Amino acid sequence: MDLAFLHPLYEHPGPWASVYAGTPAPPESVPGERSLTAAAVTRELTEQGADEATCRAVRRAVEELRHDAEPYGRALFARDGRVVLDPTLAAPPPADLAFWAPLPRTAPLLDLAGEDVVCVVAYVDRRGARFELRGALGGEGAAPAAGGWWPVHRTGGAGRSERHFHLWMENTWEHNVAEVADALAVCQEETRADLLVLVGEHRERGAVRDRLPRRLLDRVVQAPPGVGGRLPDEDLARVRAEHVRRRAADEVERFLAARGPDAAGRRGAVEDVAELVEAAREHRIDELLVRAEGPDTHRAVWVGEDPDQLAVHRTQLRPLGVGVDRARSARADDALLRSTVSADAPAVSVTPASEATGTGVPAGGLGALLRWT
Repeated sequence: MDLAFLHPLYEHPGPWASVYAGTPAPPESVPGERSLTAAAVTRELTEQGADEATCRAVRRAVEELRHDAEPYGRALFARDGRVVLDPTLAAPPPADLAFWAPLPRTAPLLDLAGEDVVCVVAYVDRRGARFELRGALGGEGAAPAAGGWWPVHRTGGAGRSERHFHLWMENTWEHNVAEVADALAVCQEETRADLLVLVGEHRERGAVRDRLPRRLLDRVVQAPPGVGGRLPDEDLARVRAEHVRRRAADEVERFLAARGPDAAGRRGAVEDVAELVEAAREHRIDELLVRAEGPDTHRAVWVGEDPDQLAVHRTQLRPLGVGVDRARSARADDALLRSTVSADAPAVSVTPASEATGTGVPAGGLGALLRWT
């Protein structure tokens, strides 16, 4: 997951208020629910020591959440009486969460904001194809440069036998398949879609798949049409979830394969917190892996104001220019995410792979693929 959007959170010192608020039901369902939610998270922040101005800013932001614009909710990050960042969530939080801490509580974003898996759904039949762009956050519409149908034109001819007509139709369909596949490849390039979902009868969607460029084949999913021909939202949600699980499993495989030493005796992956902290300080994290609720994720480490100022023990910050009185305790996952984002490296949640297989990798919940150059 590209976390570059989090940079504004690391340009100023804490403490920070971090809130994960699910979108309340429409007002007509439970009158005043937004206000109740806002009051609850504000009370929680106050009890943790947040200042009044920041609590007011958070309360206003929660009260303004709209179900039609934020179907799952938002994360809110605030300090000094101002909400600095409020990304939309792609999944509902398990509960409304509020934190007041030296660092922003960003680790839950890996699962709750996650990847907005963008899909181009191609409805294919004997007439041609229609493309639909659908994102996890509810957006949908005709895909740019690819909306509409590519029809099979039927023109009559005297004396044409039934067999001849069917052969002609097959030839026209073969020609159309190539056009549909070419248009779908262009659509994917323009939209940068993660998945291409082919909807239709088995023969038609298979023919389109066979004509797509090889580079796109690992993005293709095939599905039969739903009621009225449209792919149901719940089916598309399952397709997206499987894609996320597969991506997480691939990252776990890479991590496991890299743990052994190379020819130079250097390991390509680590999961011990002390080694992770050292790699973060030296900008050697190529990708951070996080498994939610692993025992090391909430382990305390020590941080200064700079992303490179982190250590396992408080006294280890002194050589980094941080006096003991300015050292702050923080969660290991949030501290490592700050360093990873500041070094422009990606992070990924491997929780879906862990849940699917029942295995805990990385063992403590934190791991990293390393770079040595």
